Amino acid sequence: PGGQTRYSTRSNVPVASSSGPQFPAPLRLSCACPESLSAVQLKRLEEHKYSAAGRSLFEPPCQIYWNWLVQQIPTWVAPNTLTITGLLINILTTVILVYYSPTATEEAPGWAFFLSALGLFIYQSLDAIDGKQARRTNSSSALGELFDHGCDAVSTVFVAVGTCISCGIGAYPNWTFFCGFVGMFMFFCAHWQTYVSGTLRFGLVDVTEVQIAIIIMYLMTAFGGVSLWETRVPVLGVDLQTFPILGIIGGFLYSTYNYFYVILNGGVGKNGSTVADTSVLSPGLHIGLILSLAFIIFKKSSSQVFEHHPCLYVLTFGMVIAKISNKLVVAHMTKSELHLPDTAFIGPGLLFLNQYFNSYIDEHIVLWIAMVLSLVDLLRYCTGLCLQIASHLRIRVFSITPQGHAHRD
Repeated sequence: PGGQTRYSTRSNVPVASSSGPQFPAPLRLSCACPESLSAVQLKRLEEHKYSAAGRSLFEPPCQIYWNWLVQQIPTWVAPNTLTITGLLINILTTVILVYYSPTATEEAPGWAFFLSALGLFIYQSLDAIDGKQARRTNSSSALGELFDHGCDAVSTVFVAVGTCISCGIGAYPNWTFFCGFVGMFMFFCAHWQTYVSGTLRFGLVDVTEVQIAIIIMYLMTAFGGVSLWETRVPVLGVDLQTFPILGIIGGFLYSTYNYFYVILNGGVGKNGSTVADTSVLSPGLHIGLILSLAFIIFKKSSSQVFEHHPCLYVLTFGMVIAKISNKLVVAHMTKSELHLPDTAFIGPGLLFLNQYFNSYIDEHIVLWIAMVLSLVDLLRYCTGLCLQIASHLRIRVFSITPQGHAHRD
């Protein structure tokens, strides 16, 4: 939900200028962003209505805080500005943590974990009130919903990395891989079932509860150090780090069952298909392919690239998953098919091909190349998409203007 303004000309009419002819905005955007939406998709996006069901355990008490917090925000602040501010803070605090513990085995300073806890708390708070700010300022739009989910997809990646560092599981590559990717998989599945059913469903234990648990983990590590998780629990005879791992496994099983119960029981489209009248299993190709590539490259690496660079590895594949998750959200909101060919797979594909040719190039170098390619591809896609939708809806992404300027010609 950005502010809205009237353009001086219709977007489908070329404008002459002294520097030569100016092409229509949609044409300029489609040239800059090959994955831009069609006119039909944009129309469906306009018609999209947000639908959600369920309430998590901590939501009622948190609503008291969120309702108070949104009243402290000036009405000239755009909702998307709140979301992106929280995300950037969350990313910055996690990057600091990764700087001190790149292999998820080093002992990062306590203040770095405290900053990560604060960063996640700020992101959770601002992410929770962006919708309230949109309603408060009458600036709700489909772009706001998409922007919110897009930021969540990216945040999930960085929170996953921070979690692996904070509970000291970096010394166990298999558990690091599982804990690093399970959150992204569940995020994708949450929107997969939304693509099938048309409704975003929240369970009793959902995102808010998980974020609070991770904040507590950060704070425990901040005051007790990573070595705290190696403490033997009396009577039970297990390390303290066993509990977050069991919690992650339990959450994975609980959420996956709920998601696939909805997915496999048929969708709202024709003959039990998705909102786009496609197979309910079709999104599984995307997440299945990227997770398979991540696992194969992890296990077949001759230089143990994942073991030596777990944070970079998870971030690289996380950027890819964030993009395909965003495309799934777009497919739901525009009731369109989710196509498998995607430039997001170029980075992982390079890693896979390099292994096929017996790691002709140092895998660490290829991993960095894949990271840069995946990050640039994600930024290019998200930027182009937001600009195109904002142009179509005649709104701005990060500012609010009077409602009198909001109507389309």
